[in-house]
Amino acid sequence: MDVSHPPEAGDEYTFERTFGHEDVREFGELSGDQQPIHTEPDELGRLTVQGLLTATLPTKIGGALRYLARSMTFEFVQPVYTGERITCTVRLESVTERDGYYDVESAAVCTDERDEVVLRGEIDGLIPMDAASEAA
Repeated sequence: MDVSHPPEAGDEYTFERTFGHEDVREFGELSGDQQPIHTEPDELGRLTVQGLLTATLPTKIGGALRYLARSMTFEFVQPVYTGERITCTVRLESVTERDGYYDVESAAVCTDERDEVVLRGEIDGLIPMDAASEAA
């Protein structure tokens, strides 16, 4: 993921991940979300990935950018299952330079292997200018 320049509106970042059974079990233990769909495999041997575990994909991108979120809104469109490759793209919709930081609004879209949207999100926050200059 190239974060070698100060953030600009229109920048896009992508991250892909496949969640496994162990990921779902560990997240369930940490979060307390132990619903049967997360603990008992379906007829195809899959577990349903917790929505908030899926939402870690845009936060992974945010972490690479040193993006400090003020607000995050997610729409969980379809279930995600273990063994599916999920691709998440975060697009910086607006970037405003402030005193010592960039005020950033972004949109996230995660899709499955069939290119169907599984998650949409909006993230509002800031990126410290020193973070952007360190990456450059």
